[in-house]
Amino acid sequence: MSEIKVSHRLDTKGLYCPEPVMMLHTQIDDLAAGDILEVLATDPSTKRDIPKFCAFLGHELLEQGEKESIYYYLIQKG
Repeated sequence: MSEIKVSHRLDTKGLYCPEPVMMLHTQIDDLAAGDILEVLATDPSTKRDIPKFCAFLGHELLEQGEKESIYYYLIQKG
């Protein structure tokens, strides 16, 4: 993972669609514009769902990747 300063973390490991995106939607609403949220997930569908979520709602997906079967996303609230 990069050296981006994360403001908040959301751990959705073990949860499956649609729960990770539902939890992301709830948490990102509570953040201030510009805050950076790190999301951790094990559901492969998040590789499709989270980028679409960001594009649709105007948030910036700064980084995404996979490490040791954990998907991670760094999202800056728009």
